[in-house]
Amino acid sequence: MTGGSGRLGRALLKKLVEAGFEVRAASRTARDPADGVRWVVLDLTTGEGVTRAVAGADVIVHLASAPYKGRYTLRVELDGTARLLAAAREAGSGLFVYTSIVGADRLPWGYFRTKVRAERLVQAGGVPWTIVRITQFHSFVEEVLRGMGRIGVLVADPGIPAQPVDVADAAGHLVSLVRRGPGGRIEEYGGPEVLTMSELVDTWLRARGLRRRVLRLRLPGRLGRAFRAGHLITKAEPTGTITWAEHLRRSQAH
Repeated sequence: MTGGSGRLGRALLKKLVEAGFEVRAASRTARDPADGVRWVVLDLTTGEGVTRAVAGADVIVHLASAPYKGRYTLRVELDGTARLLAAAREAGSGLFVYTSIVGADRLPWGYFRTKVRAERLVQAGGVPWTIVRITQFHSFVEEVLRGMGRIGVLVADPGIPAQPVDVADAAGHLVSLVRRGPGGRIEEYGGPEVLTMSELVDTWLRARGLRRRVLRLRLPGRLGRAFRAGHLITKAEPTGTITWAEHLRRSQAH
């Protein structure tokens, strides 16, 4: 698995081990085995360690990403994915699971377009595959709100619907995809409820006991229209079960 040290990766490693899988995770730096996970060194941007990391792997779950980092993003998302697919094809791996983003094919956003290009590499990569587009994570949404909160003003477009999902739910869904085997299609997975951007902000402020100015504005341009059109949400089932309010309660307790 790539991206094992990331937001989703940490949750997935735990669930794969709990499910009884033999788990090998890749990192750019050496790590000692821990919690049932064997770590291998792999650098997607140079190809170092890719062949060795993939050798003997029945399933590859590709989570590694590098959003909004210019040329480095392309080296990880495109060059790295192509290298990983080539190694998986050579090794005879039986399943390549790739995680993308709900709305990647419908939003006029550069990083989303990059994810679609990577999806096409997976589809043409010669390895049995499943692509799953996931909605935004609860923890990511909260990071964005905290960032705005630090400057004292939060901007919310009341017309934008969102469907945040918990990383634990997403990780559990990925385990089910690994168990199922290749789907050969693009699937979607989201949280259990659709909330407006205003509702996300208001619930977060109440849960955190904060008082901040909220500007309820329509985001301009093509991107704002695409958000309001509902391209960040999905009707796909199953969905996660942990709500935004439940996430806020759980994270407050920790």
